[in-house]
Amino acid sequence: MATEAAYESILCVKPEVNVYRIPPRASNRAYRAADWKLDTPDWSGRMRITAKGNVAFIKLEDKVSGELFAQAPVSEYPGVTVETVSDSSRYFVIRIQDDNGRGAFIGVGFGDRGDAFDFNVALQDHFKWVKQETELSKNAHLADSGPKLDLGFKEGQTITLNIGQGKKRDKPRPQGAGGFGLLPPPPGGKVAPPPLSDSSNHNTLPQTDSSVTGLVELDSSNSNTVLQSNPGADLWGDFTSTTNSEPSEQQKATNWIQF
Repeated sequence: MATEAAYESILCVKPEVNVYRIPPRASNRAYRAADWKLDTPDWSGRMRITAKGNVAFIKLEDKVSGELFAQAPVSEYPGVTVETVSDSSRYFVIRIQDDNGRGAFIGVGFGDRGDAFDFNVALQDHFKWVKQETELSKNAHLADSGPKLDLGFKEGQTITLNIGQGKKRDKPRPQGAGGFGLLPPPPGGKVAPPPLSDSSNHNTLPQTDSSVTGLVELDSSNSNTVLQSNPGADLWGDFTSTTNSEPSEQQKATNWIQF
């Protein structure tokens, strides 16, 4: 991410900080605050941490006038610009730099551990934000440089939209008793039972009393259906089997065979 921001934001302000001259480090071992003259700081003032673009600035200023005493530009954290000491959490070593680019290492310390914690968190949060912005910018650049999906219509290409036209549901068929889809019997009569099982002629209707008139009539709507006009009369009698023409005792007791 480029540092083209035109304004400077304030990350943290601490009203009391002590500055120490530190001896040159003779080896690669960590700094120790015990090697400094902690009782006699070389300078005391205010610390203000600002950010401009990706770079943070640790500024040491006069408490009253606000005049700049020294500043340390920080481009990464943790890094060589800001280092901790091995024997305390309240002291740090920072690399200050003037306008000509000349630098020097000094020690800074806080009287309260909470101030040291805020100093550390302010730098961590800033560079966490820098990392996120860099990743977002990188992903956006990769998306722009990659192949783009062409969703436009080609010449002569059309599209059809079906709005408000759902599938028609099949209407349920009428069902009879038991739900087997049988049609009801025609009005005005009943379906005739099968003819008597006579050994001589199975298709001959039984003889009835001549005195009973109008016992059987044909339905004009269905010539193949025999209707019984008098339900109380025993029209058909008992069915007989082909092996025995005489009705049994059980058959005499009933007028109709149970289906």
